[in-house]
Amino acid sequence: MFLIKQAAVYAPEYLGVRDVLVCGNQIEAIEEEINLPLSCCQVIDGRGKKLTPGILDPHVHITGGGGEGSFHTQVPPVVLSQLVEGGVTSLVGLLGTDGISRNTENLLAKTKALKEEGLSVYACTGSYGFPSTTLTDSVSKDITFVDEIIGVKLALSDHRAPNVTLDELIRLGSDVRVAGMLSGKCGIVVLHMGSDDRALSLVNEALDKTSIPIKTFHPTHVTRTNQLRDEAFAFAKRGGYIDMTCGSAREGRPADCVRLAKEQGVPMERITMSSDGMGSWSHYDSEGKLVAIGYSAVDTCYKELKYMVQECKMPLEEALCFMTSNTARSLELYPRKGCVCVGADADLLLLDEQMDLEMVMAGGKLLMQDRQLVGIDEEAENAHILEAAKKLWGSLNNRVY
Repeated sequence: MFLIKQAAVYAPEYLGVRDVLVCGNQIEAIEEEINLPLSCCQVIDGRGKKLTPGILDPHVHITGGGGEGSFHTQVPPVVLSQLVEGGVTSLVGLLGTDGISRNTENLLAKTKALKEEGLSVYACTGSYGFPSTTLTDSVSKDITFVDEIIGVKLALSDHRAPNVTLDELIRLGSDVRVAGMLSGKCGIVVLHMGSDDRALSLVNEALDKTSIPIKTFHPTHVTRTNQLRDEAFAFAKRGGYIDMTCGSAREGRPADCVRLAKEQGVPMERITMSSDGMGSWSHYDSEGKLVAIGYSAVDTCYKELKYMVQECKMPLEEALCFMTSNTARSLELYPRKGCVCVGADADLLLLDEQMDLEMVMAGGKLLMQDRQLVGIDEEAENAHILEAAKKLWGSLNNRVY
């Protein structure tokens, strides 16, 4: 049992200075003051600090992304310390371009491994391609019978996409919708959105011609072009969820796009943010030749949160929603996830005055305390990451910038 004393609680709405009692994996009580014998619980001093929900990242390449520059450009799998240091307590793992040398089996194995280490982890079957890479040879069966699988991945409007037809997209959306209903899950199609001019046209056509709920389709990377961004804003106004990818300081940065969305009347509760962690970024010339490649970190949601609050002067309770409560609602996990309330999972962050991480708790398990990782061999993990990164970057020579 843990008793967090006198922290400023952001649930994500501000609740005031409170004591928070954690029993097992859940929040048991939130009161102005809770007095218990010191022998029955571990007390964590929250004075002068902010207590928030843990980050729920809906887009992480937990087995590594990349490979578009051949086998030596594959990105290494994520390790626990990377996620904890990014404040991530819950996440969705998925595949990317490569659904051939990577498959649902190793994705699911990594999902289970991270769960065993203390995080809440879900997964999407499929990859960029179509027909989808699956475990059971059926997207519907994967979602219905595999506890961790909540949806499917697909790429649209991208030169690496399978260029599905309207009928194929409708069939996939219908199958996922029904499988989600049968298994009590959100049942979503996570759409990697590329930068070509088709943007969300196929998705809008599918919605216009069927009664598939708009919540079934979750487009991500929606700020990569102005056209896609504007169509995504219209999609959100129509009632859908749109996901912005963190990690860029250039045009399309989520903080700037949120400001623009607010000016245009986009419902803020329909915007989520993700890291695309361990997924590769790549640039191509006019002939489609790879000229630069690298990969994304898993702490970019946390960094974007700090940027929105410290640089953009956005209230913390507003900024938090994009990577906590909004995401939990989009995945139909709220209020068990994405908030600080009685009965919710004890996924909690403690931030100091500078918004640096002091504590990370996932499911009632301490993974960071007093800025130090708990029970994680960071040195061994860092050695693994460094070796893999050197291999990736060194072999690309001057093609990586």
